[in-house]
Amino acid sequence: MKIGPKYKIARRLGAPIFEKTQGPKYALSLARKERTTARRGRPKSEYGLQLLEKQKARYSYGMTERQLRICVDKALRSSSPVQKLFVLLETRLDNTLFRAGIAKTRSAAKQIAGHGHALVNGRRVTIPSMSLKLGDKVSIREASAGSMLFSDAADRMKTLAAPAWVKVDPEQRVAEVVGEPVYVPGEQLFDLGVVIEFYNR
Repeated sequence: MKIGPKYKIARRLGAPIFEKTQGPKYALSLARKERTTARRGRPKSEYGLQLLEKQKARYSYGMTERQLRICVDKALRSSSPVQKLFVLLETRLDNTLFRAGIAKTRSAAKQIAGHGHALVNGRRVTIPSMSLKLGDKVSIREASAGSMLFSDAADRMKTLAAPAWVKVDPEQRVAEVVGEPVYVPGEQLFDLGVVIEFYNR
C-alpha cells in the first residue's frame, strides 16, 4: 500500500503512527498544530472522532480500507469483537516480523514478506497479510539471509522488547507465535472499540 507524506498524515491524525514520526521533529510540529487548532476551537463530531480512530489503526498497520473492513467483519462475528480484531491485526505476518525485530519498520516488514524473503514453518510465503496461528515459526529464507535487509536483525532482536505472544531467537533470527495478543485499552495509539463502532453504525 502506497502511503503519502507521513508527517502530514501523522499531524492530521494527531498521533505518531509511523516510525519516522516518533521523534522530536514530529512532536514539535504537532505542538504547533495543536496551538493552531485550539485557536480555531471547533470540536469534532462523533463521526469525525470515530473516523480519526479508524484512520489511526489503518495507517498504523499499513492496511487498505478493504483489508481493515475484512478484519472488522470477521471480528464482528466473534463474542469479543475488539479482542478478536486486535488478534487479527497483530498476528499478520508483516506485523509479526516487525514486532519480533526481524524488520526495522512495518513497511520494511511488508516488503520482506511481499518479496518472499520470509518463511513460515519452513515454507516461503509472499503474502504480508497472512494470518499466523499459535505455534507458527517465522524465519528468513536462506538465500536472503545475507541481504542488507537483515544485517542488523540479530542485534535488534536482542535489544527489542518483543510482546509476550512472540518468542524470539536472535541467533537463528526466528520468531515463534507462542500466545495470543491481548488488547489493553490505552496502550495503543488508537481505540479499537471506537473503530468497531465506526464500522458497526
